Amino acid sequence: MGGKKSHALHVEYHGDGEKTVVFIPGLGGTTRYWSHSIGPLAEDYRVVLVDLLGFGASPKPWTRYSVARHVAELHAALDSLGPITLVGHSLGALLAVAYAARHRKQVENLVLIGMPYFGSEEAAYRYLRSGKVKWGFLYTNVLLVMIACILTRRVFGWLLPYVRRDIPREVAEDLVKHTWRSSTSSLWEVVYRYDAADELRRLSEQTQILMIHGQNDDIAPFAAIKQLADEQPGATLIALDGLDHHPFLRTPHTCLTHIDSLVSGDRP
Repeated sequence: MGGKKSHALHVEYHGDGEKTVVFIPGLGGTTRYWSHSIGPLAEDYRVVLVDLLGFGASPKPWTRYSVARHVAELHAALDSLGPITLVGHSLGALLAVAYAARHRKQVENLVLIGMPYFGSEEAAYRYLRSGKVKWGFLYTNVLLVMIACILTRRVFGWLLPYVRRDIPREVAEDLVKHTWRSSTSSLWEVVYRYDAADELRRLSEQTQILMIHGQNDDIAPFAAIKQLADEQPGATLIALDGLDHHPFLRTPHTCLTHIDSLVSGDRP
């Protein structure tokens, strides 16, 4: 940990199957992003849900939420599980790649749902400021993101279940379970500055990689992820027509079917 104190992440266990599937949520997500739908998978596997450092029920220290810090905290929580299939959404997908790259012997399969890929911090800024993402420019200004996080948590948080009717109520409620530090630092350190391409390319030579992406995803543009998938010899891309950044919330059965096929050895 480089001298830094490790914090015990919030982890939930479902099922007691021989194989283990671990789910990592995206920015602002918690275990409840997955828990409403993973029942069928838990009938055959041990399903592990985790809250990232700084989010949900996990500790929220004043720290730099770098890729290295997130991965170190995840490893402290997951190391004892043995071989795993690692499933990540958005920010969680990027961290799943980083984790697998550093712990190759543990991660047998990778499932990357709605993973954002821009290529560089500057490219991310250009895309978010292009007008293709509603209020996208806001996410390129640290001060504005910080203010938005504080206002959401302390003033307007109770409104989220009524405003965000496109997602389950419990998922909307949990969007306030973070700090401005954990959200802002994670966004810049992981989403904007971590280039997963090289590590993903090396991983694809020995790790089975499944990418699930909505073709109408404006937050993590589909064209970029398709190009990235085409460059990976061991990757399979499942393109879901008409879906946005949340395929697992829109069609959990489809996502779980593909995950089950990968884990069981019947690759989609």
